[in-house]
Amino acid sequence: MSQPVRLGLVYAALFVGTGASAPYIPVWFAHRGLNGAEIGLILSAPMLARAVSAPAIAMWADSFRLRRTPLALMGLAAALAYGLLAAPFGLAWWFGVWFAASTLVSTMVPLTDVIVFRRAGLDGFNYGFARGIGSVAYIVANVVVGALLARYSPELVLVWIAGAAMMAAAASRGLLPPDTVREGGQASRLSERLAGLGDLLGDRHFMLAVVSVGLIQSAHAFYYSFSALTWKQQGVPESLTGLLWGLGVAVEVGFMWFMEPWRRRVGPRNLLLMGGLAALVRWSVLAFSPPLWMVAPLQVLHTFTFAATFLASLQLVERLSTPVNASAAQTINSALSGGFLMGIATIGSGWLYDHVGARGYLAMAAMSALGVLGALRLYGVKRLDA
Repeated sequence: MSQPVRLGLVYAALFVGTGASAPYIPVWFAHRGLNGAEIGLILSAPMLARAVSAPAIAMWADSFRLRRTPLALMGLAAALAYGLLAAPFGLAWWFGVWFAASTLVSTMVPLTDVIVFRRAGLDGFNYGFARGIGSVAYIVANVVVGALLARYSPELVLVWIAGAAMMAAAASRGLLPPDTVREGGQASRLSERLAGLGDLLGDRHFMLAVVSVGLIQSAHAFYYSFSALTWKQQGVPESLTGLLWGLGVAVEVGFMWFMEPWRRRVGPRNLLLMGGLAALVRWSVLAFSPPLWMVAPLQVLHTFTFAATFLASLQLVERLSTPVNASAAQTINSALSGGFLMGIATIGSGWLYDHVGARGYLAMAAMSALGVLGALRLYGVKRLDA
């Protein structure tokens, strides 16, 4: 098995779970009797904490000799947490258990990115190909779980995501290369890890980049949390919701697999700007509940709102960090994009869904506009000119 395929299967194990949980865990919580505000609170809490939890977990992960070891441990712990979520102990229990599971799974992705992005540079393969295999698995989960939910209880969502976490643990241990955290193979000291983290937080250009990315990516919050519910209110069945989500990720895969030469020519700053402008259009139109024939073209914009923005962020973070603090840099980027800013947006999305329905997308359009302003400021950063 070639290395890109092997690494892609690791992403597949991760995303076959998130492809079910992202659109359908709100449906499971609603099935258990929670309202929009309560769902938003549960979903947003681990995101808000990720600004602290993700760098802390990254520093813990860098205390191991091999980068893959903590990933396997995190996958096992997440599977256990998903299983415990089934206990009918109410809001406080679900809050705490989801917090643990979501924190672990969300941090596994950027830690995997560190390994795969570095391997792509060293061994000369397209990072997007490996990541795209994961996106295909995400589509499969979107469509299959959506079809199953049209016939069966939302309880099957928990079975699916717990099994996926077990697969992610096994894939991390068996398919990731035995890359060491440090060149010599020895464990790093805590003082070194803290110093690297401090350098990043004090770098205004690095922070400008990750906040700009974070605003554009976090503008997906209303879509991720409440698109399935808003479309259901408009009469769209769960099976078609899965297809719509799958379409968005399908064009993302095509972008990652076939647009690599164009992406390199365009550069990360231009990609980020395109992503922000596409997000501004996408969320503004969805706010007015367009007819179904318009929704599919809007889903195609996921190519830019997510994929282009994500790939731009990886390259920006790599250029603005060093090998010593690469894990911390990617997790800070992830902590803002899918963490603190996403958490604030998700809390707001719960309130907006309860009070204004699909009009909540307008707040996401405003966030995208702020991200565009930040992206424009990056054109003055000389360190990104190379």
